[in-house]
Amino acid sequence: MDIRNLKLFRHLAGTLHFARTSQACYITPSALTRVIQRLEAELGEMLFIRDNRSVALTPAGSAFKKYSDDVLQRWDQLHDELSSEDILEGELSLYCSVTAAYGILPDLMSRYRKAHPSVKIHLETGDAAKAILKLSAQDADMVIAALPDLLPKDFVFQTLFQTPLIFITSLQYPEIILHAEGGIDWERTPLIIPDHGLSRDRIDQWFAKENFIPNIYSQVAGNEAIIVMVSLGCGIGLIPRMVLEKSPFFNRVKILDETPELPPFVIGLCTREKNLANPRVKALWSIAKEK
Repeated sequence: MDIRNLKLFRHLAGTLHFARTSQACYITPSALTRVIQRLEAELGEMLFIRDNRSVALTPAGSAFKKYSDDVLQRWDQLHDELSSEDILEGELSLYCSVTAAYGILPDLMSRYRKAHPSVKIHLETGDAAKAILKLSAQDADMVIAALPDLLPKDFVFQTLFQTPLIFITSLQYPEIILHAEGGIDWERTPLIIPDHGLSRDRIDQWFAKENFIPNIYSQVAGNEAIIVMVSLGCGIGLIPRMVLEKSPFFNRVKILDETPELPPFVIGLCTREKNLANPRVKALWSIAKEK
C-alpha cells in the first residue's frame, strides 16, 4: 500500500472535503477520487459515504484511519532514525494568523532555523479562530492559537504570553458611542464583533450575563477587518490587544476604558500530543520552552 495514498486518505479523513484536500496536497479532485477508489477496492470496503453535499467516514473508514495514523507515524519515526542524528530534515507545517506571523514567529522561527537549517517550513496564515480546526483536520503539524475554553483531550498547549481583549472606537467618529446612565449604552451603540471564535464566545457570554440585547452592526471574519470597520466609524469593536498593536490602523482608533473586563487570550503553541514524537515538532516545542 503506497505511503502517499495513505497520507492522502488521512488528510481527507481529517477534512472530509475533497476540494480542500486536493488543494492542500497538490492533486486534482479526480486523481484524489481514483486514489480513494483504489484503496476501497484493495480493502473491499467503502471508506467514505459521499453525496453532493457531504462526506463522512464509514465504520471501515474510521478503522482504516487508525491504521493509517499508526503506519504513517511509524514511517516518520523510521525515516528519522535512518537520517543523521544531528541533522533534522523534512518539512514542518505551521498555521497561524497574519498577526502571529509578523508578531510572534520572527523570534521563534529564527531560533529554530538557526538550530535546524535543513528543515523546510510550510507556513499557512489565515483566520486565528480556525487554528484548532486546522490541527484537528491534520492540515498542520503545529498552530499558534488562543487557548480555547475546552482543549481537545489529545492536544497539548504551551503558553507563550497573554493578551487582553479590548474594545476600540474610531478617533474620527467619537459620536458613534451612545451613552446611558452609568456609561456606554450597549443596547444602542453599534457593535462590530467576530462572527465566530473565542472572542465571540466571550462577548456572547457577557451579554447573556448582563441580559443585554446588543445592537450588532456587523459580524466579521478576521480581527484586522474589525479594526478597519471601526476606523471608518461603523461602530465599536472587540479584538485582542496584540492585533491592534501590530495593525497599520493603530493611530486611527483608540482603546475604550469604560468597558467590561473579559477574560484575556492565552496565546501559545499547540499540537497533537502524538505529534511530539516527530523530531521536527519536538524541536520547535523545546525551543519555545526556552523563551
